[in-house]
Parts: sequence; structure tokens; C-alpha cells
Amino acid sequence: MRKIINSTYVSLDGVIENPQNWTSAYFQDEAAGYARDLLFSCDALLMGRKTFEGFSQAWPAMEESTGDFGVRMNTLPHYVVSDSLKKPAWGDSTAIPRSEAVAELTKLKEQDGQDILQYGFGPVSRTLVEHGLLDELRLWIHPVIVGPGDPEELLTRKGFAASFELADTKVFTTGVIIATYVPAAK
Repeated sequence: MRKIINSTYVSLDGVIENPQNWTSAYFQDEAAGYARDLLFSCDALLMGRKTFEGFSQAWPAMEESTGDFGVRMNTLPHYVVSDSLKKPAWGDSTAIPRSEAVAELTKLKEQDGQDILQYGFGPVSRTLVEHGLLDELRLWIHPVIVGPGDPEELLTRKGFAASFELADTKVFTTGVIIATYVPAAK
């Protein structure tokens, strides 16, 4: 069975929004290699609408500067959980209505293939956690305090709680720590 792996950049104060504004100083060769290995270990991308809209605007123009990483981002199948996007326009993209997400993502995990990579932690991630579909949470903890974020764009929200167990850590010379968690045994 395929795993769904979430990869999220987070500041010390729990902010996840606009990582392009506060992560680039920490994205050196070690981080690039880790990100590349993770992307190439998966054969599908899973996103919510906000992440999809940002990625679909940015990645097509980044192939030249990012090489095979950009090509892979643009050519992997993209699964977008959204009620407003009916025909997402970026490569091989499929919209999944929110009401069908749990059933469709369960089927997707059961298909043959490599793992499924999800970027960002929002409503789709919360649904995955609540229904036992998220297999790994990889938090890229950056040594920076960003300041007050929009409550909708923080790692946690009121009414959402989950327990995890630490499965692995990776520490980069920049101070970024990738903490890999798996859902805690019940």
C-alpha cells in the first residue's frame, strides 16, 4: 500500500504561510538533496486548492532553473481536493470534490505505485489525519520566528488535535530540522 507523506515548512512560531518569504536563506544543498530524494520517491502529488493555485502558477516557469526537479513537479499526476476547481489546469491534474476526498484518497493509496507527496498543512491534511490516511508528517522546522500569521494559516487550529510519534530526524547545517512523525498508535 502506498503512503501519503506530508512535507511542510514551519517556523518556530507555527507559521506555514508564504514560506517563500522566510525559507530561502535555509534552502542549501543539503535541503535541496533531501527535497529531491523525497520528490523522486513519490509518483503523485496531493494538494488543496490554495497550494495547487500557488504551485500551478510558479512551477511551469521554474523548470529551467530547477532542472529535473521542476520537470518532475510539472509532470507528476496532481490530485487536488477542491470544490471550486472543476478542471484544474496544470499538467496531469485531477480534482477531487471535498465530499469524496476520503473515499478517493483511500482508493488512491490502495493503487500500485510509489508514495504520494503532499505539500503544506491545511484542511486536506486535517482530513487525512482525522481519517487515518496520513502516514508520515515531515515538518521542516526553520530557525526563524515569522510573527503573527493568519489563524487559518498556522500549523494548528482550534478544534484540531492529533498525536504523533517521532520516527526520524534530520538536522541541516543551516539549523533546519526535519522531524518525521507517524500517527501515534491508538
